[in-house]
Amino acid sequence: MKKIVVGISGASGAIYGIRCLETLNKLGIESHVAISTAAEKTIEYETDYTLEQVKSLCTYLYDLKDIGASIASGSFRVDGMIVAPCSIKTLSSIANSFNDNLISRAADVTLKERRKLVVMVRETPFHLGHLRLMQSAAEMGAVILPPVPSFYHKPASIDDIVNQSVGKALDQFGIDAQLFDRWEGLPANEAVKHS
Repeated sequence: MKKIVVGISGASGAIYGIRCLETLNKLGIESHVAISTAAEKTIEYETDYTLEQVKSLCTYLYDLKDIGASIASGSFRVDGMIVAPCSIKTLSSIANSFNDNLISRAADVTLKERRKLVVMVRETPFHLGHLRLMQSAAEMGAVILPPVPSFYHKPASIDDIVNQSVGKALDQFGIDAQLFDRWEGLPANEAVKHS
C-alpha cells in the first residue's frame, strides 16, 4: 500500500492540500500529514472546511514542531511527499535544508532518501530569488509543480481547476486519481489504431 507524506503550508491555495487529502482518503492511500500554523488560518479564511474536517481526512496527523516524528526519519518508508500548497517560506526552507519544522524536515528527508518530492509552489509573479529557490530544489531532486491550470478539458468550475492540478501532482507517484480528463489529441489528428 502506498504511503504519501502531505505538507500543507500557509500559502494561498489551501484547497490543493485538502483535495489531495480527500483523494488519498477516497483511494485508501495512507497519508502522513503536517499542517503549518499559517495553513490553519488559510484553511479557515479561504475554504468552507473546518480545521477538524481537514484533520479527519488524515490517516496520521503530526504536530508541526515534532521533529522526532516518524516522517522526520529516512528509515520510515514512504513513497514520497507533496507540499500543497508550498509557500515561498517553505520552499526556501527546503532549498536551503533549513529544517525548522516538520514539513521542511520531512521534505529534506524525502530528498536525501531520493524519494519523490512534489512542491506545488503558490506565488505569482516570481522574482529572481523565487526562481533560484526553485532551481536549487529541482537540482536536489524536487519536482516543481505550480498549480497552473490547463484549459483543454474545458473546466466549468474552480473544482475542475483544482482537481486537474492535484491529479497532475498525484500522477508523479503513479496514482491515477481520475480527477480530470486527459489529453487525447485533437479530433482532426486522431491516430488510426492498427491491429
